[in-house]
Amino acid sequence: MSGPVRVVAVSAGVGQPSSTRMLTDRLTAATERALREAGAAVETEVIELRDHAHDVTNNVLTGFAGADLAAAKARLVEADALVAVSPIFNASYSGMFKSFFDVLDPDALVGRPVLIGATGGSTRHSLALEHALRPMFSYLRATVVPTAVYAASSDWASPGELATRIDRAGRELAQLARPGLVGTSEPATSAVEDEGELILFSRLLAAQRSAAAQHQR
Repeated sequence: MSGPVRVVAVSAGVGQPSSTRMLTDRLTAATERALREAGAAVETEVIELRDHAHDVTNNVLTGFAGADLAAAKARLVEADALVAVSPIFNASYSGMFKSFFDVLDPDALVGRPVLIGATGGSTRHSLALEHALRPMFSYLRATVVPTAVYAASSDWASPGELATRIDRAGRELAQLARPGLVGTSEPATSAVEDEGELILFSRLLAAQRSAAAQHQR
């Protein structure tokens, strides 16, 4: 395969600046870095959904996309790999994020490598990646990388741990974007299999049960 690897990222952050865009940029940079280290040329682009919010709504209602949204969708379809990041509201992706992928052609992402990420205020929402985002992209027949990256507010205070997950996910996406070109430095693991995260989750459950028992007393 010749030519640069085209990586398109979709950021569904609603603020400006936003932690969602921050995570999007870091995941995109990690993917680009892995590809360049392997000698590949890379072209990257970020689509800010907040800039297309009205067009997405109109597309849902009328079935027709405005010129800017149509161009953004075309660039997404032409990409070799996708980074998709949404803020988590009420334990799921944002409505704007879902609506954007609803107005894509149903076959637009078939076989496309996708790295999923999400941001939220609490670690309690981290499983939204596995019960909301991953099933959606699986339904669209995309190929989702094993490592999903969730960044809670507290994660930005521990940059080393977050950076490790970002780097791993970026290398996995690079490997799928150009099979055989990029090697991984460690075995790919699913986010739900991350030992540290499982320990943290079990401790959270234990703390909640202990607090509930004390309250009943």
